[in-house]
Amino acid sequence: MAGMAALQGAMGALSISAPGAAASTSTFWGNPLAATFSAAPSGIRFMVKTCPIEMRLKRWERKKCKPNSLPMLHTMHVRVGDTVQVIAGREKGKVGEVVRLYKHNSTVIVKDLNLKSKHKKGTDDEPGEIVMIEGPIHSSNMMLYSKEKNVTSRVGHKLLEDGTKVRYLKKTGEVIDSVDNWVKVFKEGDSE
Repeated sequence: MAGMAALQGAMGALSISAPGAAASTSTFWGNPLAATFSAAPSGIRFMVKTCPIEMRLKRWERKKCKPNSLPMLHTMHVRVGDTVQVIAGREKGKVGEVVRLYKHNSTVIVKDLNLKSKHKKGTDDEPGEIVMIEGPIHSSNMMLYSKEKNVTSRVGHKLLEDGTKVRYLKKTGEVIDSVDNWVKVFKEGDSE
């Protein structure tokens, strides 16, 4: 109610009436503007938070924004290029490689897993078709996988002798973030 009163008070300074007519005859939502309300109280400030990124998300994907208008991004235990095993859902037990991350809703695209059919509309040159694409899987439904030991494990963080912070598998002690892995991921990304 206080916000509505402040809005009507701010609108009171505007003149909506025709030129030459008295200001008291103009109304806003049935209330006379100049006669009833003067200006907005000095203690009330109008604060507008905009989130331009929010409009690009679908209606059911809208997330809270930080004060700088950027969406809240979640930190995830998986990264692009990691080998993971799905531990829950329709694809439970299958192993694949992470291709893409969506940090605004903690979902991951895994290569050749969770396939869904997408109907592509035809154009003048080519007919329409049904294409199989990978659907997103929530990051909580997967664990990192060791190819050497064939076992899933949780992720740990440690510092090496040279001061670099790396991730490792807690069960096997295998370091995930080696330089060779990152070089391989970036080379594959450039080729696509």
